[in-house]
Amino acid sequence: MQPKVYIIHENAEWTQPLLEELDQLNVPYEDWHLDQGVIDLSEEPPEGIFYNRMSASSHSRGHRYAPELTSTVLAWLESHGRTVLNGSHALDLEVNKARQYAALDRHGIKTPKTVVTVGKKQLIEAAKKMEAPFITKHNRAGKGLGVQLFNDEDALKEYVNSTVFETPIDGITLLQQYIESEDSTITRCEFIDGKFLYAVRVDTSEGFELCPADVCSIDDQFCVTTENTREKFKIIKDFNDPIIEKYEAFLKDQQINFAGIEFIRDKNGELYTYDINTNTNYNSDAESKAGMYGMKELAEALANRLETITKP
Repeated sequence: MQPKVYIIHENAEWTQPLLEELDQLNVPYEDWHLDQGVIDLSEEPPEGIFYNRMSASSHSRGHRYAPELTSTVLAWLESHGRTVLNGSHALDLEVNKARQYAALDRHGIKTPKTVVTVGKKQLIEAAKKMEAPFITKHNRAGKGLGVQLFNDEDALKEYVNSTVFETPIDGITLLQQYIESEDSTITRCEFIDGKFLYAVRVDTSEGFELCPADVCSIDDQFCVTTENTREKFKIIKDFNDPIIEKYEAFLKDQQINFAGIEFIRDKNGELYTYDINTNTNYNSDAESKAGMYGMKELAEALANRLETITKP
């Protein structure tokens, strides 16, 4: 059987742009949608390049056990020596923000003060020791799941004891220092095969839904008749910051090939890294204006990887 690029994921809408780019390059590929499946561990996997795009937010689309199934598949592939991009360790970080922060801290990359809690009572008790304002977020999240801002302990207590409170899928709620940006933006740095591609500035003034994929876009977010006329996503031309070198070293050490890493600067210019997205997406409006295309670069990187194992 001819070696192929195998795309491992659970969201067809997010993956379709990549498949279109692979078609343009005439790269053979196979779509592995792993919301359900059967894996015979006694069989040998096919030859090829395996790219993992499993998402931490899969449960929000009804694919509760997709990451667990993917974890087994990746272990199976790796045990047979297959080339796996964004492999088991990358998936482990994707679905566990607490582990992300621990890994970042080990590399000297500053993160917001974060407390891991399990249980409503424990979350409320932890807030008594956290300087306000602070936020909550789900440990296994994506797309801003569970992100709430609180100005004091009483507001958090009211939320936790209400019907609005969301129990995280893994039971872990993170209590985190709130970092206020001077201009209500965050910056997302995109990396292709471990190398920096571009940085995109994201307007957060309308909330915490920061997914850059077109299917996540907020309706009329670019309409000039709305009060907020800023572009939601804008690629920063010639972005240059010492953090990029640190991020590239971090990705190499953590065996992460493709990622979007998000940071925020406070009013004093201090930079805090708060999220690693190993299932990264790109915004077509921002890219067309900048003339830079993440999925195209990603497809070319996969094609190059495939070529290395098919050369005689």
